[in-house]
Amino acid sequence: MEEKQFAGILNGAVPGEPVKKDENSRRGNWGNQIEFVLTSVGYAVGLGNVWRFPYLCYRNGGGAFMLPYFIMLVFCGIPLFFLELSFGQFASQGCLGVWKISPMFKGVGYGMMVVSTYIGIYYNVVICIAFYYFFQSMTNLLPWTYCNNPWNTPDCSGVVGTGHRLNGSLANATTSLVVGVTEVVNRTKRTSPSEEYWKHYVLNISDDIGNFGEVRLPILGCLAISWFVVFLCLIRGVKSSGKVVYFTATFPYVVLTILFIRGITLDGAINGIKYYLTPQWQKVLDAKVWGDAASQIFYSLGCAWGGLITMASYNKFHNNCFRDSIIISITNCATSVYAGFVIFSILGFMAHHLNVPVSEVADHGPGLAFVAYPEALTLLPISPLWSLLFFFMLILLGLGTQFCLLETLVTAIVDEIGTDWIIRNKTVVTLSVAIVGFLLGVPLTTRAGIYWLLLMDNYAASFSLVIISCIMCICIMYIYGHRNYFKDVEMMLGFPPPLFFKVCWRFISPVIISFILIFTVIQYKPITYNDYVYPGWSLAIGFAMALSSVVCIPVYALYKISRSPGATFRERLKNSCRSHPKWGPALQEHRTGRYAPMASEDTVEARPLKEKEELKEEQKEEEKEKERKDEISLTIQGSNGSTNTHNNPNPSA
Repeated sequence: MEEKQFAGILNGAVPGEPVKKDENSRRGNWGNQIEFVLTSVGYAVGLGNVWRFPYLCYRNGGGAFMLPYFIMLVFCGIPLFFLELSFGQFASQGCLGVWKISPMFKGVGYGMMVVSTYIGIYYNVVICIAFYYFFQSMTNLLPWTYCNNPWNTPDCSGVVGTGHRLNGSLANATTSLVVGVTEVVNRTKRTSPSEEYWKHYVLNISDDIGNFGEVRLPILGCLAISWFVVFLCLIRGVKSSGKVVYFTATFPYVVLTILFIRGITLDGAINGIKYYLTPQWQKVLDAKVWGDAASQIFYSLGCAWGGLITMASYNKFHNNCFRDSIIISITNCATSVYAGFVIFSILGFMAHHLNVPVSEVADHGPGLAFVAYPEALTLLPISPLWSLLFFFMLILLGLGTQFCLLETLVTAIVDEIGTDWIIRNKTVVTLSVAIVGFLLGVPLTTRAGIYWLLLMDNYAASFSLVIISCIMCICIMYIYGHRNYFKDVEMMLGFPPPLFFKVCWRFISPVIISFILIFTVIQYKPITYNDYVYPGWSLAIGFAMALSSVVCIPVYALYKISRSPGATFRERLKNSCRSHPKWGPALQEHRTGRYAPMASEDTVEARPLKEKEELKEEQKEEEKEKERKDEISLTIQGSNGSTNTHNNPNPSA
């Protein structure tokens, strides 16, 4: 019986097992391992899988792009994913607490928090625009179908006619379609109704990034809804979000499949898919293709955001995160490829209708999600239905990522402060972060908001993520020591990391990360939006945002060195890099081997004086914590992500 229970622990929770109490009653754990996998899939699979990967694929050689893409997945994506999951799970701490491994590098954790803050602010604005389009699709006729609206210009040319025969017969409608297509072919510069709806109605875009204008109230209202939904789903931490992801992480695949089946039945769909997949093998020799593949893998999996460490910290200590990392990484990349079929089947149909090459209707980013694809949907019968499904899918894809971004910040704050009050009132922290995030997002709902959104997207989480990830690899493998970390993983999983991952962690992945950084610098071009060129002062703000996360690393390192004991700089540096006495498994029952409590005072005396005093103080605090455990168990509420049961005598400490 005991052997079965131990085997169950090693493999994590599986369906059909009886409900177990939380292993870590202070922080809480996932209800079962499926919740963790679904949450991580929802985190990794985001808007970029739909609006960036398909575009990169056709621009970089179609099917030939798959070769460097999957090579980068194997040698960089999966190893980094496994590294971050094992890092968070071993320490059961968020992106700040894990740096007890080498306190001087805690600035990396602060850098992750800064990046997650930036992304969380603008990502929810994208979700709120998807909410707006979703609500606007609840109509008999999509508002971006025709050119007869007050916001349209004389250059507007629709793909389904001019709109003045709305009540005409089927024959008239057909004639209107032919006229519309003819107009498109004859025009040298076509402006679609969906583009004008996006620019002149939804955004009412200003002429300059500094010209904010008024707040777009409909977008502001949708932003409030978006943050409220995120808060509700995280109101009880991973206990509530773990249940929500059963829907938010799976239903997008249902929608993708529906849109895929509808798309491949349309005329011209095969041409779009051929355009997406036809290999151009000569491009495999182009360094830019490999750079794009490495960058897409790195950014798509969410490495260095802090979210993977945070989500893994709620796992049970012996969970098989090696298996999870492979499942989640492959699912993420397979979703990107699958989404390409969905996107290009519809775009191929649209190009067929317009009698133009697929390249003229293909787009990426907001241009694909809110202009090109919605316009293609207007050509379908019952177009509002397909529009509802598409934008509902975008909302769910965005929310899956947003849940983890918010939980990353909340967990870091709660773990860092660590008082009984803040653990009991984690919901208050979640609400506070959500309110601050909403307020910081308000400028992005103004007429200049899209300029700022794209500026944050291009600079806030670009090369800074690469630097953070590279330093994390160096710290774990070379400062803490690869042998120590391999032993930690073996103690946690019951088996050492495979040789392939050992080699990747130490050599291959850091080299690829460095390549991505160099590639990013070489390929840098100042950001533009359509014909608008960003002024120099706005680019300076963009670089300041990018550096604000990286600068945390040297600033905190210098602070830690100055506060560390030692007569010389070398001694201070050495002591600041040494692991904190509390580094290791969070629960006493897992602190075995070299993490076991010291057997004698002689071992304590061997430590530096300041470290010895810190350790004794911490031991006293632990004794006091144990005395208060029974009292806390009666007061801790569900807001900390743990369950309250009468038979759980070991509550949060």
